[in-house]
Amino acid sequence: MSGRGVRLPGLWGRSVKAAGVATILIIVLGAGYYFSQRQQSAAPQIEFDNLLETAMKITSPAFATNQSIPAKYTCDGDNINPPLEISDVPEAAKSLVLIMDDPDIPDYVRQRLGATTFDHWLAYNIPATTRQIAEGQPIGIFGKNSSGNAAYTGPCPPDGQHRYFFKLYALDTLLDLPAGADKASLEKAMEDHMLGQAQIIGLYSRAK
Repeated sequence: MSGRGVRLPGLWGRSVKAAGVATILIIVLGAGYYFSQRQQSAAPQIEFDNLLETAMKITSPAFATNQSIPAKYTCDGDNINPPLEISDVPEAAKSLVLIMDDPDIPDYVRQRLGATTFDHWLAYNIPATTRQIAEGQPIGIFGKNSSGNAAYTGPCPPDGQHRYFFKLYALDTLLDLPAGADKASLEKAMEDHMLGQAQIIGLYSRAK
């Protein structure tokens, strides 16, 4: 009897310790879940390059996606925009926006611009019925590119091969923006109006 009486407190103590450890684990895990949920809810819901893809397409008869852009459309040629073709625009679209930018700029250009891309071409309030953009053709209203001009500026990479993203957006409205708006103003005005997007990527490197 006395031997059993000595062992019972030890078992009870271990049970209490185990229960205490389990309680602490539950509290820690619960706190982790709570803060992870807060972080997820605080994350941005929409990014310009992560829109829900639609059937809309943009292509070019001058180059296929991830292929070289002919020199004619660069600083080494006529420096005019390449021809583009658009299809399957959402029926509810009221206008289109076209942004061409280069994310492969070197660090010294990033520092000079205070940006992560060089904007070559901004065009907005393009009629939603547009299906072809001819080479060198003015379309919609031009925004201000990274060269400071409301115009098309062709590829002119200072170092090796760069990628050029031609991004097409369908909007449910016309934008109340003057000519020469910069990219930040354009993207701000586009918020909550985007119905879909499409893009084509061209490559270019200058001859040595």
